[in-house]
Amino acid sequence: MHAIPDLQLELSDVSVGYGARQVLAGVSLALRAGETLVVAGHNGSGKSTLLRVLCGLQRPSGGAVVYHAAGQRYAPEQARALVGWVAPDLQLYRELTALENLRFFAQVRGLRPGERELEALLEEVGLGGRGGDLLAAYSSGMAQRLRYAYALLHRPPVLLLDEPTVTLDERGAALVEQVVQRQRARGIVVIATNDPRELRYGDYVLRLSTS
Repeated sequence: MHAIPDLQLELSDVSVGYGARQVLAGVSLALRAGETLVVAGHNGSGKSTLLRVLCGLQRPSGGAVVYHAAGQRYAPEQARALVGWVAPDLQLYRELTALENLRFFAQVRGLRPGERELEALLEEVGLGGRGGDLLAAYSSGMAQRLRYAYALLHRPPVLLLDEPTVTLDERGAALVEQVVQRQRARGIVVIATNDPRELRYGDYVLRLSTS
């Protein structure tokens, strides 16, 4: 998917609560193509919850999230084709090879990439030549790289990264930086982190606190 010039993400008074516990309260912001938001905070502050709301996996208790693209408005559950998502709890299939995982997820998205395209994507995330290996043989860092391949399958204009460098070594962290810089040219990046070194990625920083 190519860059969408009028791409915009708007959050209006977004709240998420579980019974009496309020995880997010009144989050409002707007992002345009070429901008990066870093969501910072300690564990339990609602960072991952916010990203799940943005990708349509969780509905907010209040407020609204709207994507604007190509002159249309989309709720998150309608905009999944626009969004790529990387998260530590994103489940991959250990009994399948890396290529088989990518083929499966591509089919779920209605994509039919060729073998060369998938191999090139694995090369891009530092897994060149390892596509035929079972995921059960992958280290945690290699599995995290495969999550990036999954997120980039459809070249999304919006990329959501939850704890983007978790389990990655120095070379893996450099890969994340390259992905973020390339994504700026394509659209929007939102990064959830409690690593202060990753604040430098953001044009804006949203700091959440535990209640």
